[in-house]
Amino acid sequence: MKMPQFKYRMFGLMLLVFVMFFAPRHCEARSNLATKSLNINRIKIASCLAMTTVPVNTISEFRSITSFLPNGWCLTSHANEFSVGETSTDRTVVISPFRFAPVEMTTAHEPRTRKSFNMGWKFFLGDEPGAKSPAFTDSKWRKLTLPHDWSIEGKFDEKNPAKPEGGGLPTGIGWYRKEFIAPANFQSRLITVEFDGVYKNSEVWINGKYLGKRPYGYSSFSYEIGKYLKAGKNIIAVKVDNSAQPDSRWYSGSGIYRNVWLTSTAKIAVAKWGTSVRADFVKANAKDVHYPDPHAIVEINTKIINETGRIQSADVIEKIYDPNGKLVSNLTYNVKKLGKEQDMSTKLFDLKNPMLWSVENPNQYKLVTQILQNGKIIDSYETKFGIRSFNFDAAKGFSLNGKPMKIYGVCLHHDLGALGAAVNVRAMERQLEIMKEMGVNAIRTAHNPPAPEFLDLCDRMGFLVMDEAFDMWAKKKTKNDYHLNFPEWHKRDLEDMVLRDRNHPSIILWSIGNEIREQFDSTGIALTKELVSIVKNLDTSRPVISALTETDSTKNFIYQAKALDIYGLNYNHKKYADFQENYPGVKFLATETTSGLQTRGFYDTADTIRRWPRDGKTKFVEGNKEWSASSYDNVSAYWGSTHEETWAAAKKYDHVSGLFVWTGFDYLGEPLPYPWPARSSYFGIVDLAGFPKDSYYMYQSEWTNKPVLHILPHWNWEQGKSIEVWAYYNNADEVELYLNGKSLGKKIKQNDDLHVLWNVNFEPGTLKAISRKNGKEVLVREVKTAGAPAKIELIADRKNIKADGKDLSFITVRILDENGNVVPNADNLVDFKVEGSGFIAGVDNGFQASLEPFKANYRKAFHGLCLAILQSTEKSGNIKLTATSNGLSSSSITINTEK
Repeated sequence: MKMPQFKYRMFGLMLLVFVMFFAPRHCEARSNLATKSLNINRIKIASCLAMTTVPVNTISEFRSITSFLPNGWCLTSHANEFSVGETSTDRTVVISPFRFAPVEMTTAHEPRTRKSFNMGWKFFLGDEPGAKSPAFTDSKWRKLTLPHDWSIEGKFDEKNPAKPEGGGLPTGIGWYRKEFIAPANFQSRLITVEFDGVYKNSEVWINGKYLGKRPYGYSSFSYEIGKYLKAGKNIIAVKVDNSAQPDSRWYSGSGIYRNVWLTSTAKIAVAKWGTSVRADFVKANAKDVHYPDPHAIVEINTKIINETGRIQSADVIEKIYDPNGKLVSNLTYNVKKLGKEQDMSTKLFDLKNPMLWSVENPNQYKLVTQILQNGKIIDSYETKFGIRSFNFDAAKGFSLNGKPMKIYGVCLHHDLGALGAAVNVRAMERQLEIMKEMGVNAIRTAHNPPAPEFLDLCDRMGFLVMDEAFDMWAKKKTKNDYHLNFPEWHKRDLEDMVLRDRNHPSIILWSIGNEIREQFDSTGIALTKELVSIVKNLDTSRPVISALTETDSTKNFIYQAKALDIYGLNYNHKKYADFQENYPGVKFLATETTSGLQTRGFYDTADTIRRWPRDGKTKFVEGNKEWSASSYDNVSAYWGSTHEETWAAAKKYDHVSGLFVWTGFDYLGEPLPYPWPARSSYFGIVDLAGFPKDSYYMYQSEWTNKPVLHILPHWNWEQGKSIEVWAYYNNADEVELYLNGKSLGKKIKQNDDLHVLWNVNFEPGTLKAISRKNGKEVLVREVKTAGAPAKIELIADRKNIKADGKDLSFITVRILDENGNVVPNADNLVDFKVEGSGFIAGVDNGFQASLEPFKANYRKAFHGLCLAILQSTEKSGNIKLTATSNGLSSSSITINTEK
């Protein structure tokens, strides 16, 4: 006899209470379905003790039941129809304690493989049309391992088509070829070659079959090649065409400069970039009856592809692991009618007291999506994500996880100094470490999508990111730039950026462009609306911004589109004060600031602020024979301001959400204000070699809580010359300066001051500064007059590196006098010798007008410093670097390499 509905329901609820009494209470995950229009017909309550079915007719009933779930219980949905957001004729939710859910470990037989495709390539610099043919002979081509940037290997020359603005290095056409063995069972699988980035105009052939072209050098793209493979040997050929110049306002590099991967999956699999995870943090709210504690709502969207050619059925499992690797949620779907593509969307997880992602504690969760047929896993796809909330407020600025904070950002171009554009994770990590130490908490990827590994680092290290798509739209900035491809490719390139990057918790902003010229005519309105719509179609969890320069809203057609979420303004720091009055209710971010000009270790009179050049029309005739700009922070480009001018304005106002300083590092190209032989920028807070300039310590004193005391300049001058001595400091009330033991007085920062200063008549000896708080000493810093160069000192950033053929050790080379003081004007030529399991990947000294090659075994010191970059091989052992210079004592250092 069939049990009446009422009694059935009561029986189920009573059994639920019984199960809850015995259930473990070590963790909790609840499901909140109120945001979805679901028709859930019944709920199964399952444990090691019992199982029953409770019919649920409304969402409110479902919430009532799930609100009583004990700690350690999760929800699993089995659906005959795939999309959870649609009505289903038979959907159940299985509730079970986490302690009984096994953690899936990697098995010996991976259902999905993704392997590096970087090794075993051959390269030819020049055009060789026949290289697309499998029969072509490439025996005389150069052998190399990707990533590769051929431009950085060339010689500086003013006549190179890229011009000094593009770095003054060669470009041209290059070909790459690779012979490889087809993966096992390739006939029954999807085989995809994935390029993280090729600069630019790449064309790809596999066994002579043309796969396609990708013009934009910063986009990631892929081709399915399985149908063209054959058993045994196969040939892939790639043509890269960067010959049409100039095409960039900065150094781009040339070649397959990012990683390449070969992926093999079953014909039923998660699509490339096929998962989207939105994880919103919700603060504690005592008024919420069901969810009073801090929790997270996780929304998962997954795209499944089916290339079998027929309707299939499969189970799809979504598992969430916390930052400690513990399984915290488990959701299963049964799909009985899987067509060519299937999108699914669910919002079933409600995680209590989540471990949040923040700049201080960048916790990441992991979603593992598994597809099963007949109980066997045929695909497994991992997606890292973070749980955090952020907000931009027109009056209060930016907040992360409910806590107000200022965005302390810098803009970074993609080159890695002496390594060029070729991606290296350790080199990027070093840049970010140097920025982190300065107090930076945000990066703007100027002005293009970055390498995927860069975003991984930002996720792991705790940086906010403004992910930028374009430097131009349909209107050009240089003759051969992206404006030629924008009409045909902008939608695909923008979509691919968002799809690839949308799960990174570090990303808080999508930028659709930098200083776009469509600001100034009405075409900007329609284009802005279109680009914003493209982004919002794929991700609504982040605001969209564009970095603007036109401050008159009646003349700014991008702003007039009324499609942007935040007003992004470049420069114009004097506009900050009145922004709220001129743009009431509008959220504001200083997307690019400063453009201060400095050369590390060079000091000129600091009595006046200079704009170099004076304007955009006047020929630059100022400057000096050293091709340098003063490190006193008294020089900027005419459109910008000094570091101190800018930060003093930005820090005053809460409505200024933050700023991105131009730039964190010097970069190749755009050597304003100087002409040739200058070939890299003067804008960086850190020079091209990674050595901080003095303004670095101004930011560190303002953007960190660590005690800072930094004095400048060096102390080697002409007898009796009046020298302005600056001190940046924090965590102290005052600084007292001494010269050879005699006090020159105490100084205190007044009003908006960011440094203190003394005018001192030079005499050789020791300049000493002491910072004090409440009369107690905080820090002591000394600068001594150096003698003649006498010896070399080598300092490694890391003495133990991986023997993986990619890891790096950055060796700082210092020219010292006999007492161990850095000689500030030393320019000795240093020769390097390497022995053991490594090689020199590059050399540098940070001088913007040096024409020495980066790929060499020598380098002149610049203001007492230069750099050698050691790279490991795949053989464990030691790398010994010896540095010699005529007249100086040599020095050696040993780096250990291990698997």
